[in-house]
Amino acid sequence: MSNPPRILVTRKLPAAVERRLSRDFDAKLNETDSLLGSERISELAAGCDGLLVSPTDDCGADFISSLPDSVRIIATFSVGYDHIDLEAARARGLAVTNTPDVLTDATADLAMLLLLGAARGAVWGLDMVRERSWPVWSPTTPLGIDVTGRRLGILGMGRIGQAVARRARGFDMQIHYHNRKRLPAAEEAGAFFHEDIADLLAVSDFLSINCALTPQTRHLINRETLARMPQGAIVINTARGGIVDDEALIKALESGHIAAAGLDVFNNEPDIDPRYRKMDNVFCLPHLGSATPHTRDAMGHRAVDNLQSFFAGRTPGDLL
Repeated sequence: MSNPPRILVTRKLPAAVERRLSRDFDAKLNETDSLLGSERISELAAGCDGLLVSPTDDCGADFISSLPDSVRIIATFSVGYDHIDLEAARARGLAVTNTPDVLTDATADLAMLLLLGAARGAVWGLDMVRERSWPVWSPTTPLGIDVTGRRLGILGMGRIGQAVARRARGFDMQIHYHNRKRLPAAEEAGAFFHEDIADLLAVSDFLSINCALTPQTRHLINRETLARMPQGAIVINTARGGIVDDEALIKALESGHIAAAGLDVFNNEPDIDPRYRKMDNVFCLPHLGSATPHTRDAMGHRAVDNLQSFFAGRTPGDLL
């Protein structure tokens, strides 16, 4: 019997996933969940047939070129793949896979949490309770922002964007969206398509960012695009921090043009711009979009499915 493929796993994964990896592969696990760094991963990859990486791993062109010839596939434990240089990987003949679908609901749920929390003042409300500065009830202060019946713009109407739209309809929100391609009418379900992003922004009382981070979308939300949004709009980001220009968003929040933001993703995580932490109109979470046991298990098994398909000579279902 031939030896099973050797897989280097760069982060500690859910127990059931690691058991499956150890059963079906010669798996080199990261028992301590330490951040290995690109150089160390490349060293540990010696003799390995594949890598199972995470978004915390910088798999850029230099890293790809440093990998031993034995490595044939990189499976990432994420739907996003901006941490992997796909062009460099393809030039090396490496297969790259991700884990779409299985984190859609968890991420969409979190987007609604951020939307509601940002609109209704969850940050300053919680601070009042914790700091025992809760004022006597007043008819006029403090007040949040209504959600029901407002216009929600969705930037990127893929799986997660559509799941956000389904949830928002429960609040009678009017759905507008921009996408690379217009959806079929049945999938639109009454949503309004805007071919021009500027037109979408102009009607977005709330903006949910759900597109991928690419060279074209990096800092897509900037001073000019934020200025196109209605006064007092709210920005929600569960996609990637790099889509937002931090300086522009912070200035818009300080001026009041953007009333609030709900952010689960940031530039330079976890070393985010410290100003966000001090703003009571910014509801921040530490990249928790897929952070439920069920979802993380499903992501891990999806990554293993891709590895098994590849080494069985089949095309992985999530080949990028």
